[in-house]
Amino acid sequence: MAGAQSGTRTSSGAGAPSGAGALLVVGDVATDVVARHAGALTHGTDTVAEIRTLPGGAGANAACWAAYSGCADVRLLGRVGAGTADWHGTLLRGSGVRPMLVPDAEAPTATIVALVDAEAERTFLTDGGAALRLCPGDWSARLLDGVARLHLSGYLFFSEPSRELAGLALADALERGVPVSVDPASAGFIAAFGADRFLGATEGAAVLLPNADEARLLTGLPDAADAAARLSRHAPLVAVTLGARGALVAESGAVTARIAAVPAAPIDSTGAGDAFTGGFLASLLTGASPAAAAAAGCRAGAHAVTVRGGRPPGSTGTPP
Repeated sequence: MAGAQSGTRTSSGAGAPSGAGALLVVGDVATDVVARHAGALTHGTDTVAEIRTLPGGAGANAACWAAYSGCADVRLLGRVGAGTADWHGTLLRGSGVRPMLVPDAEAPTATIVALVDAEAERTFLTDGGAALRLCPGDWSARLLDGVARLHLSGYLFFSEPSRELAGLALADALERGVPVSVDPASAGFIAAFGADRFLGATEGAAVLLPNADEARLLTGLPDAADAAARLSRHAPLVAVTLGARGALVAESGAVTARIAAVPAAPIDSTGAGDAFTGGFLASLLTGASPAAAAAAGCRAGAHAVTVRGGRPPGSTGTPP
């Protein structure tokens, strides 16, 4: 892998064996600036907020939640700004994730401003930075050694270099018989990119993990259950998150399970979908059924909304 920084990788290398096989996540690593504001934003003047700088990124968050949910071997390939590579690598290792971070001397780490309101709903302002520059030169099929599942963050598909890498990773995984999951990541970015283009780029994935808005957008169907069923003709297994209403599981054209949400007192919904993804994939790696995996994902998502930022408890560290 070109440009990998030894200071952000474990010494055992990408091909170290693990009991059930590893989960390899390829995706974005970001620095989150989370601003929690109790009142409405007031245009043109000040709004009081509690502001924290935290580690984030959909791919990195999902990897951390998979490790937190019990996956013993989680690996993450991402590109970050050289100035914060050590900080992000240290925090990922502390969360049980083996980081394979490519330091970028020209672009800073992706930065996301998350505006979190009194209902814990978040709105993102996103600067993709180095995450958009992950490229085919950063990929090697050897990264799949010992890997039982490959997960691709949907943000990879919205930049040409990272989309090319995602295509290579998907093709190499299919050649080796490694199942691939994709989190569509962003309804806003899918709308700009094109739903049909996105589905075409993810052809061959075994699992799709959209939220309800993304599922509706990808199918044009207004009902989340109908959208889940339709998407499961594109990928054999689909789990659609419904926020406070739980999740839907669809397989081969039909909804097969409806999972109730786990009660929680939310303070910040940042990363809740990533937590679902991590819990879901960790459970699948143990041989759990799709319904049981979705229930595990809901438990992780419920836990996520009770902590600040998108990572599991105890994994946020000191800001760089």
